[in-house]
Amino acid sequence: MRDKFVVTITWKPVHMGSGEPRCKLPASAFAFPKERKEPLTDAAHLRSAVARFPQVTGVTDAERALAFRNIQAASRYFGVTLHAHDWHDLA
Repeated sequence: MRDKFVVTITWKPVHMGSGEPRCKLPASAFAFPKERKEPLTDAAHLRSAVARFPQVTGVTDAERALAFRNIQAASRYFGVTLHAHDWHDLA
């Protein structure tokens, strides 16, 4: 049985100029906001976050559930089709 977590999406779109340092991004721009891992600033970064999702270490299942919800929100915003139904599908 898969874990069920009730999470509130924290991701919000952010528009930064090119070359803007990652440290200037708000926590809400990341899939994993507490750890500031996997920025979701455009479709390319979103695809990278999906690909790297299993490689993220030092996070709890609840943080993975939140990151997945943030990825879902970003995928809708950027018009990227996400075939996973929960974070276990990415791991």
